[in-house]
Amino acid sequence: MTKTVRFVDVTLRDAHQCLWATRMTTAMMRDIAPRLDRAGFEAIDLVGGAVFDVCVRFLREDPWERMRILNTWVKETPLIIHTRGQSIFTFELFPDDVVELSAERFAANGMRYHTPYDPLNDIRNLRIPIQSARSHGIHTVPGLVFTHSPVHSDEYYAAKARELVKIGVDGVFIKDPSGLLRPERVVTLVPAIKAAIGDLPLQLHSHCLSGLSPYVALLALDHGVDVLHTATSTLANNASHPATETMVRNCIHRGHDAPIDLKQIAEVAERLAYIAQVEGKPIGASVEYDEFHFHHQIAGGMISNLKVQLETVGLSDRMEEILQEAGRVRADIGYPIVVSPFAQYIVTQAVLNVMAMDKGGERYDNVPDEVRLYTRGGYGEIAGPIDPNLYDKITLGQEPITERAGALLEPVLERIRKTPGPFMSDDDLLLAAYYDDSQYSALKAAGPIQTDYRLMETPLLTLVKEVCARPDVRSFHYVETARST
Repeated sequence: MTKTVRFVDVTLRDAHQCLWATRMTTAMMRDIAPRLDRAGFEAIDLVGGAVFDVCVRFLREDPWERMRILNTWVKETPLIIHTRGQSIFTFELFPDDVVELSAERFAANGMRYHTPYDPLNDIRNLRIPIQSARSHGIHTVPGLVFTHSPVHSDEYYAAKARELVKIGVDGVFIKDPSGLLRPERVVTLVPAIKAAIGDLPLQLHSHCLSGLSPYVALLALDHGVDVLHTATSTLANNASHPATETMVRNCIHRGHDAPIDLKQIAEVAERLAYIAQVEGKPIGASVEYDEFHFHHQIAGGMISNLKVQLETVGLSDRMEEILQEAGRVRADIGYPIVVSPFAQYIVTQAVLNVMAMDKGGERYDNVPDEVRLYTRGGYGEIAGPIDPNLYDKITLGQEPITERAGALLEPVLERIRKTPGPFMSDDDLLLAAYYDDSQYSALKAAGPIQTDYRLMETPLLTLVKEVCARPDVRSFHYVETARST
């Protein structure tokens, strides 16, 4: 059936999070954002997930200021704030007063589109984030995180979707962070969720880690998806998303209307390629299908970090064994979805189990506090069963937690307003709630965000600048001309 396909761009948020370790600065966006704005997207993904955290901890750019700056560059298209529900931008669960004020400040800083999700698909953890955002006029499309397991059935997802509809939402998106959606599953899952949400639009946000996502996205359109999340080709594929340019052309070849201005996207891709070359950053490439990926489900970026960490503990040659154990751990503890923070918890437990067995011990002899809390239900609802004996070993016999996570946390804002406050703004108050004083102080000491993209001077760059300054130069393709001459 022919349809008009709408697109959400993830270049400025999730794409560089996947391929550039979240290190795209605000200045790098200056020449790109207006072109994305003119391209015809439904919305542009900007801040959330690891981006907010990296802005604070590593780039020393105030994320609130980034929102305000980008709103002066992007004037036609809504900018997306992406959150982990009750955890907002970190691994920590926050009280309801922090979640509610955060939504108010999203709106005040110009964010008009919100895509919250809960890593466990516990809809209780999404109620306050959704209702708070919508009360401030923010278009809110929550996500259901997809995973492959015996307990995450089509009916499981349909039931979760119905819970979201009862809260009141503007749409729903399927979040496939590890690229686990296969063609045969799409033809049953998408209709099940679409039937549950009725006339609300259904979106697909799928990464390319298995190599299947570009084809899966086309099939999803056939079965009820209305909106696709894509990235500019320079930062597409691999751990990122399908390329906007390819998806638009494929949609057109299938008879759909895909109203995206590819001339604008070509200019974005060109500029990103230039930045990647100068900064020594990778560009996206397709990956081969790997059946083992569906066992451990660990994202590629995390596997790269794991390799480094294993070297420090003398287990660099045990990667496949640890990934095998990670799949076993996940099954043992009720099939948590392999997304932050539970991906980290699963891998940590897998490493501890392997090390324990090396020393003649047993699996789960050493359990991190976070795994204990998860197993008790402290982060939310657990999808699958846990053997009672294993539950007792992990939790040391403590009782399960059955209440909504946020309801167990006391309000904190009034205390923080006084100590370490007072603050100049509620934005600063929230930064102090999200981060400890050392991170907050370092961020504030860094000063305003620099919006001019300054590159390290090299002979090649000097030549490129001279060439690009000529009045006849209109394209960054002249960079390659400069290199060759």
